[in-house]
Amino acid sequence: MDYSLIIGGESVPTEHHAPIHNPANGDIVGMMPLASPQQLDQAVVAAAAAFKSWSQTSDQDRMAACRAMADAIGDHAEELAHLLTLEQGKPMNGLGSRFEIGGAIAWTRYTADLRLPVEVLQDDSEGRVELHRKPIGVVGSITPWNWPVMIACWHIAPAIRAGNTVVIKPSPMTPLSTIRLVEIINTVLPPGVVNVVTGDNPIGGLLSAHPTVAKMTFTGSTETGKKIMASAVDTLKRLTLELGGNDAGIVLPDVDPKGIAEGLFWGAFINNGQTCAALKRLYVHDSIYDDVCEALAAYAANIPVGDGMDETSILGPVQNEMQFNKVRELVEDAHANGGRILIGGQPMDRAGYFYPITLVADVTDGMRLVDEEQFGPALPIIRYSDIDEVIERANRNPAGLGGSVWSSDPEQARRYALKLECGSVWINKHGAIQPNAPFGGVKNSGIGVEFGAEGLKEFTTIQTVLS
Repeated sequence: MDYSLIIGGESVPTEHHAPIHNPANGDIVGMMPLASPQQLDQAVVAAAAAFKSWSQTSDQDRMAACRAMADAIGDHAEELAHLLTLEQGKPMNGLGSRFEIGGAIAWTRYTADLRLPVEVLQDDSEGRVELHRKPIGVVGSITPWNWPVMIACWHIAPAIRAGNTVVIKPSPMTPLSTIRLVEIINTVLPPGVVNVVTGDNPIGGLLSAHPTVAKMTFTGSTETGKKIMASAVDTLKRLTLELGGNDAGIVLPDVDPKGIAEGLFWGAFINNGQTCAALKRLYVHDSIYDDVCEALAAYAANIPVGDGMDETSILGPVQNEMQFNKVRELVEDAHANGGRILIGGQPMDRAGYFYPITLVADVTDGMRLVDEEQFGPALPIIRYSDIDEVIERANRNPAGLGGSVWSSDPEQARRYALKLECGSVWINKHGAIQPNAPFGGVKNSGIGVEFGAEGLKEFTTIQTVLS
């Protein structure tokens, strides 16, 4: 099936297409339209034209539109989940495609009810000062391949709730579910409010450099984020960048290893480890190190990995060949340098990009598997003995997206958590994001935040009115 762009509320065909493959078996799922530079420009023009009226709609109308968007996604939830599994690989069940579509609906519905009322900063005999938040204009959105539908909604919903219009460019690895998402929400939004263009990475570069685009929002790798930031310089675009992470989890010696095994596992392996805020480095106190390793390996051994369309699968394949090879290289490097494979460690003997759940013990800082973001189903487990020293080691990494502390004493855990240099930190869990809690990174993990009122403010400019 040949897919089309969506520009100005209309389906727009392209001259050329590229195949999108199912990572579980290599089958062609559909044909991605390859937008031309002229078509990208048409999409931006359509969004700019729609902004003139959309930015003037009432707060109530924009709230109602976002609610209608959530309802429309819900009406097509199973269809979207099916397409998402085919192109991304994640299972329909568990924390897979149905979970993702449910999250997209929940975030959109929550965002619909957010408000940014006028703030009165002064009102006395000397005068009145009001702070108004106004929409910015055309927002360019570039989304990744790991949670393509949910992250698209994270970008689109607050942008249009604040009165902006959107041109979204999804990852060329997983564009089809985003195209279908935009088709669906265009049934309840005015033409041109949300447009989608697809293609290879150069189209994203043209979008981020486009002079009519007033803001870019991007979720993805730090290296690509730097390129977007550089391309935004000439027009001084506003930016929200949620970039890569290498989240550290620190296990204190007072925990029950079996009691935390499930939480540790899903903190690391949700979406097969292909999540920015997944647990990617696990530091365990020497006194319970072996027990934690044993408990984690025992839990991991019972998680079925298979084709996402098989309702019994809980984890699926790695999404693409590049990421599959990176995970394999990092595990092989760790093993060659003394890492002990507790489970997994070799590609699965079947078609598709299947790499097993892999736990690697006896690794240290300085090994690639620890220092680099693996973004896949492999977790290094690092031994430590001094808590202050291990916090310093955790903070030495240039990433700063998330972190966690695990302890039977929540107050002690909170004290140590506050010492971690990261945008979000969890106590006795990891990666549990929610729509009312601002989420973003520090250091090389990004600029700005998403979610809640603070995330909505990122899609506005301030105008101060003094009288």
